[in-house]
Amino acid sequence: MRVVFVHGACVRDGAWWWHPTGELLAAAGVASETPALPSCGETGLLPSGAGPGLEEDVAAVRATLQASTKQTVVVAHSYGGIVAAEAAAGVESVAHLLLVSSYLPEPGESLSSFGTEDPAPFLAIDGEAGTFTVRTESLADTFLQDCDPAIQQQSLDKTAWQSLAVLEAPVQTAAWHDVPSTYLLCLHDRGTSADRQRKFAERAGRVVEFEAGHHPFLSQPAAVRDLILGL
Repeated sequence: MRVVFVHGACVRDGAWWWHPTGELLAAAGVASETPALPSCGETGLLPSGAGPGLEEDVAAVRATLQASTKQTVVVAHSYGGIVAAEAAAGVESVAHLLLVSSYLPEPGESLSSFGTEDPAPFLAIDGEAGTFTVRTESLADTFLQDCDPAIQQQSLDKTAWQSLAVLEAPVQTAAWHDVPSTYLLCLHDRGTSADRQRKFAERAGRVVEFEAGHHPFLSQPAAVRDLILGL
């Protein structure tokens, strides 16, 4: 068994965001990987309104999934659920999808399908550059309020400007139609409310609830490890 983590929007150095859980999995003999997402500038391409976008993110994650025949649990967080919906479709090694405070799109839906007309107050948008990011001053209180202060401080250097192209690009397939799925609902998430998560979770095979904020794999890594191993 192996685990492939797919991180959310507006961050870089994806492996860092998962490292507390990844290290505990490694101690249990389970390897994990975190593909770099081009739309967040992790592959050296400068994000802009023209891309790289969802298509490139899907290709990067799909390449990682297809590189091994080991049974794989895909753990997708937030925007990562958009990517995984298409990237994991039809990949025989994918045995389970674990969706953490995540979007579950139907074919034809995009990230913008779940938004509102006005951008969230914790986001900053650079229309000229064609990018968006999370506001530094909002990061800890909105997304990491239940994490250790050291984690909160380190996260400030792990955010990224992401291409606005990801917002409107629709997914072509929905892997969760054919792959067993679990939704991890984070009750104290201040970025995506529990009520919104419940609507997304209706599409998953089963639902697990944690008393956690937006990043339980940082605040409660042992609990997330146990959930993954149970799959």
